[in-house]
Amino acid sequence: MSELHDRHRVVLPDWLALYYEDPLEITHGEGRHVWDAEGNKYLDFFGGILTTMTAHALPEVTKAVSEQAGRIIHSSTLYLNRPMVELAERIAHVSGIPDARVFFTTSGTEANDTALLLATTHRRSNTVLAMRNSYHGRSFSAVGITGNRGWSPTSLSPLQTLYVHGGVRSRGPFAALDDDAFIEACVADLKDLLGHTRAPAALIAEPIQGVGGFTSPPDGLYAAFREVLDAHGILWIADEVQTGWGRTGEHFWGWQAHAQNGPPDIVTFAKGIGNGMSVGGVVARSEIMNCLDANSISTFGGTQVTMAAGLANLSYLLEHDLQGNARRVGGLLIERLRAVAAQDPGVREVRGRGLMIGVELTRPGTGLADPGRAAAVLEAARAGGLLIGKGGGHDTSALRIAPPLSLTVAEAEEGAAILESALRSTQ
Repeated sequence: MSELHDRHRVVLPDWLALYYEDPLEITHGEGRHVWDAEGNKYLDFFGGILTTMTAHALPEVTKAVSEQAGRIIHSSTLYLNRPMVELAERIAHVSGIPDARVFFTTSGTEANDTALLLATTHRRSNTVLAMRNSYHGRSFSAVGITGNRGWSPTSLSPLQTLYVHGGVRSRGPFAALDDDAFIEACVADLKDLLGHTRAPAALIAEPIQGVGGFTSPPDGLYAAFREVLDAHGILWIADEVQTGWGRTGEHFWGWQAHAQNGPPDIVTFAKGIGNGMSVGGVVARSEIMNCLDANSISTFGGTQVTMAAGLANLSYLLEHDLQGNARRVGGLLIERLRAVAAQDPGVREVRGRGLMIGVELTRPGTGLADPGRAAAVLEAARAGGLLIGKGGGHDTSALRIAPPLSLTVAEAEEGAAILESALRSTQ
C-alpha cells in the first residue's frame, strides 16, 4: 500500500486529501461492504461521500451500465439521447417544480456553477446570498460562495457573496433561542442584509449542510426566507447534492422540510443519483432554464452510459422504497448513537435525519472542537471494520455517517457497535 501512496504523492497535488495515516485502496464492493487491496472487509458508512446511494455493485445498475456500454457509451448533447430524455422526464416529475427543465452535468460542482449562471443571468445581478458554514463545490465560482473556510482556498470570485445566518442551529449568536425565535432572528438578519446591498440574484443553500458536518436549521427557516426573497424577486437555489433522493428519510428532497411556499426556483443534484457514476444536474422552471441567449452544450453531461445508470438506480430506489428504509433504519441508528453519546462527555451532539447523521466531538467541558479525536475515531473505526467520514466548520470535528440507503437493521447495529468501541478507545 505504501508503494501506491508514494506514487500518488509524486504525481497528484498535495492538497488532494486522503483519509487515514495509512491510506486505503478500495478494490471492490458488494451491498453495504467494501474490500481493500489487502483483503480486509469493511462496512461502508460513507458510500464514496454519499454517492453509493443504493448499494455497491447493485445488479440492476451494473447490468444497465454493461448493456448500454455494449451499444454506445457516448455521443454528446449534439445528438438526441434517449436515456437522457427518459431520466430528465423522471427527474422533472419528482422535482416538484412546475414546467421543469433538466440539464445534466458531470458533478455537483458543475451543477452549482450552472445554477449560478442561470440565476445571475436571469436576474442580471452577480450578487449571491449563501449560508455560513456552507459548501458548494471546488470550482472557482463554487469556492467563492462556500462559507466554510477550510474548503475555500481563495477570496477571489466572479461573484459578490453575502453570508446569512441559519445553517447551523446549535452554534452562533442565535443558538440559545428556541426554534421560532431562531427563525425570526435569522429572517431579521436577512432583511437587514438586503437593506445594505444591491438586489441579489439568488440565495443558494443546502437544506442540510454536508461538508459542514450535517448541520441544519429548524424546519421552516427557508420557507420564512422565501417570503422575504419573493418580495425582492430573489431566486432560491436548493443545493440537494447530498440531501436528495430520499436520504433524509422524512422527505424525498431536503427542501421539503421548508415547503410551505412551494418548491425552490432551482434545484441542483448529483452524487447518489448515479450510484457512483458521474452524474449531476440542475432542475429549474422553464423561464429560468431558457434564459441563456448563447449557445451551449455538454460534452460529457448526460452521456448515455451514466444516464442508463441513473435510470436504473432511481427506479430501484423508488420501487424498493429506500426513502422509507432510510427513515426507519436511520431513526434506529440515530437513537442508538444518542445512547452511546450520553455516556461520552466528548460528544457534543448527535444530529441528522434518515441516513445522514453527524456526531460532533468537542473537548469535554469546553465546547471547543476536537479534530484530533475525530481523526483518531476514524482510524479506530477503520481498525474495527467500519468506514465513516468527517467534516464540520469547526476544525473538522464532526463524524459523518451516510451509508447506502439499503442499510439493514443488523448492519446499522453492527456499525453502531464498532463506532461505540472506537469512541471508547479514544476517550
